[in-house]
Amino acid sequence: MAKENKAVITLFGAAGDLAQRKLYPSLFKLYQKGYIGDHFALLGTSRRQKSDEEFQEMVAKSISSIKETEKDQAKNFVKHFFFQPHDVTKPEHYVALKERIEELGKKFGTDDNRLFYMSMAPQFFGTIALNLKKQGLLSDDGYNRLVIEKPFGRDFESAKKLNDELSETFNENQIFRIDHYLGKEMIQNIEALRFGNTIIESLWNNRYIDNIQVTLSEKLGVEERAGYYDNSGALRDMMQNHIMQVVAQLAMEQPVSFTDSDVRVEKIKALRSLRVYTPSEAASNFVRGQYDAGQDTNAYRHEDGVDPQSNTETFVAAKLLFDNYRWSGVPFYVRTGKKLADKFTRIDVVFKKPLIDIFANPRMKSEQSLKSNVLTIFVEPDAGFSLRVNAKSAGQGFNTEPVDLKFMQDDSTKAESPEPYERLFHDALEGNHTNFASWSEIAYAWKFVDVARKLWDIEEPQFPNYVPGSMGPVAADELLERDGRQWVYRLNK
Repeated sequence: MAKENKAVITLFGAAGDLAQRKLYPSLFKLYQKGYIGDHFALLGTSRRQKSDEEFQEMVAKSISSIKETEKDQAKNFVKHFFFQPHDVTKPEHYVALKERIEELGKKFGTDDNRLFYMSMAPQFFGTIALNLKKQGLLSDDGYNRLVIEKPFGRDFESAKKLNDELSETFNENQIFRIDHYLGKEMIQNIEALRFGNTIIESLWNNRYIDNIQVTLSEKLGVEERAGYYDNSGALRDMMQNHIMQVVAQLAMEQPVSFTDSDVRVEKIKALRSLRVYTPSEAASNFVRGQYDAGQDTNAYRHEDGVDPQSNTETFVAAKLLFDNYRWSGVPFYVRTGKKLADKFTRIDVVFKKPLIDIFANPRMKSEQSLKSNVLTIFVEPDAGFSLRVNAKSAGQGFNTEPVDLKFMQDDSTKAESPEPYERLFHDALEGNHTNFASWSEIAYAWKFVDVARKLWDIEEPQFPNYVPGSMGPVAADELLERDGRQWVYRLNK
């Protein structure tokens, strides 16, 4: 039976797009499953004037796709939602906010537990946190937790400044930095696959693995996010957070136990061993791109809201190296971009070939008939695993061919899996940090990507340099080819 969590959730940015598309539907799923119930309330805030009834109507609309049998439950759910007009920059507004939080805590019996969720521009994070402390909005009897959305800074210095501001009010154990990728079912399966299977973990090192590849491919362009994206780019928007978190899980050592504190320790150790490049090394090991016009599509520089002279990258690829015993000599290749061939996320673990190929044709010794074993983790839209092995081809003679041993989740299994925000909201209410990024992880990630960012800011790129529907610029293929390797997923040429 589900454990009911008690709390008053104060949501800054309650009228925003993210709240309506993701947060309210996720909370409704938790309500349906019993993880929240009679003893929770959500107090939404924004500058807009809105009554409780108007806010409840907005929440009801956000979950309007429910089945007929769930409508009575939805009516009860929205009764837990209230609204307080609020300007986060005005200290006096926190007085009224405090009164509403205390009132709701008593009405719903929340044990004085308080969760503050910041779903708004990061420049206000520090202001809100400081006023929560100064104006006495923190609970003395229950817990106080802070959930914040990305982006967490624009570089290491700005991220550190933001973290220092938050740390004046909240300690690290009270801060939950959302990265929705960590809530995805197959990202969480990385740990199960590695540490739950001796056959996998015993080979998870530089003796047997040749390279690891991570691809986060997007088919669409910037769409309505052009204003944000042109000030961010693929390096900040995707690589510094999503990709680096995935890489940390792939590279980490086995934790002592599967607890949030032990998992964080090992992720931090892995990122601490990540080689931070010199500017000249970054120039060789990072690739950036920007999409050109395609059939019925604009070039990035011609998208609405984008500077016509913009040098913002819409694609990034990189080679990562870890200077530790497990991964010495094993490159991690990563790439992400917009307007690529398709939308998918996958991880390809490429194992080393046998030292001796006894099946090779002796008359053609230069040919290697055996292919590399490849373990693929399909994250989205398909979810599952595939292991490519060599097997004998049917027929006369003795030839080998690669075959895939595959497991894919069916639609019913995927439907039962919690959405990322549902899972992460639940973890924050439970106080479980396993799937949230710690400050140390973010700091090491920024230090790694900052070298490339500073280099790119002073160099003029040759943009645009890839066409929509491809897998990025040619230089991304050359990044691997110069090491005698190639991307596992590639378009037929």
